[in-house]
Amino acid sequence: MDVAIIGGGIAGLTTAWLLKRAGKKVAVLEMHRILSGQTGQTTAHLTELLDTPYTTLIQDFGDKGAHLAASSSRAAIEQIASLVESLSIDCGFSRVPAFKYARTDRELRDLVLEVSAARQVGLLASFTKDVPLPFPVKGALRVEDQALFHPREYLLALADAIPGDGCHLFENTKVVEVHDGAPCRVVTERGTVTAQAVVEATTTPLNRVAMHTKLYAYRTYAVAGPLEGPLEAGQYYDSQEPYHYIRTQQVDGVPYVIVGGEDHKVGAEEDTASRFTALEDYAVRHLPVKRLTHRWSGQIIEPADGLPFIGRNVGRRHVYVATGFSGTGMTFGTLAGMVVSDLILGNEDPYAALYAPGRVKPKASAKDFIQENADVAFRFVADRLARPDGHHLADVAPGEGKILEVEGHKVAVYREDDGTAHAVSPVCTHLGCHVHWNNAERSWDCPCHGGRFSPTGRVLNGPALKDLPSRKLPVK
Repeated sequence: MDVAIIGGGIAGLTTAWLLKRAGKKVAVLEMHRILSGQTGQTTAHLTELLDTPYTTLIQDFGDKGAHLAASSSRAAIEQIASLVESLSIDCGFSRVPAFKYARTDRELRDLVLEVSAARQVGLLASFTKDVPLPFPVKGALRVEDQALFHPREYLLALADAIPGDGCHLFENTKVVEVHDGAPCRVVTERGTVTAQAVVEATTTPLNRVAMHTKLYAYRTYAVAGPLEGPLEAGQYYDSQEPYHYIRTQQVDGVPYVIVGGEDHKVGAEEDTASRFTALEDYAVRHLPVKRLTHRWSGQIIEPADGLPFIGRNVGRRHVYVATGFSGTGMTFGTLAGMVVSDLILGNEDPYAALYAPGRVKPKASAKDFIQENADVAFRFVADRLARPDGHHLADVAPGEGKILEVEGHKVAVYREDDGTAHAVSPVCTHLGCHVHWNNAERSWDCPCHGGRFSPTGRVLNGPALKDLPSRKLPVK
């Protein structure tokens, strides 16, 4: 095999397709089902408006770096448009404007500076007070030629095109070890794959401690419902903290609105269900929607210096990573496929240096690096010293998870709705932090590096590779 690609989301499938098209033999290894990971939770913006403002990117990466960040995002959108056309993919791809709007004078002052920066780096940007929202705003940054699409329809078409001609796509294939070498070895629960190169197209790289100090995992939330009044198709972002965004979507001919945001660090929010409530209240108060019919959450990875890490992993010869996409995973996931495939093929890529995992930008990353990793150290100690939630199984209600102290040891206990109890170790198998219960998703979440486990301890999100070990409860 020429290339083994770990992860069946947009980054993995785009990389696989581009390499196959160039004549390489690839194998995609997906832990669960294709698109069941974070790509399956996306709200599918294709945009040049990045989570890191261009005023900040110019300051931290210089004018050239900020220009490259903008042009690479544009290139990713056009790559998707090209594949939609060449493969005749029916995914509702459409060009729309994006608006980042201000509702206070302070937000407006910052926004005016961002308009100037966006124009400076080459975006089709302008300032406008004409924003097609059903509530007043003081002004907005408008960017032309952004896009919306149905990511599942798009990516299923890519996935269908991968098998054949020596290429393979394996679902329900969990990777447990990656060995760099000539060839590389990727050990899975179902066997070992050898390849000349490996791409870790996972949410976070697998068990790489140094890289994880530069990556911070956050939960993000979304709700959706049918529109009961007009709302112009587009992308809309507010300037609040935590932020909110709005987009339209046609479902079987019915116009829907999607509202997202309310992000928080993984494991840092006890009542995660309250984030859905906040979004639903926001949607009903601001938009022509009376009932929310869908809700879901996802995981986003924030990089220390504001841009993703895409390329050959530090200290590795043949292993590549793609991570830190922030809230624009569809754009950056596509870009990752473009950059990594170029590197593997030996092609010169104009964006590779900007996104190189080994880059050092202390001015951009120092504050977040210190704060985030201090929080990891605090959680590592504090959760061990924290009082348990109870001492008896009766303290855990059906459908709930709690940390109990049983015979002098902490145990993570979940009770199914029928009363059946499951007990696992609360110690994350990545680096040993203690997991917290997520009541909205019914999962055990690690606040240190974002690992997530099912109620019974099965890995849902890396960087952990091993499940939480089961524990016995006393019979009472």
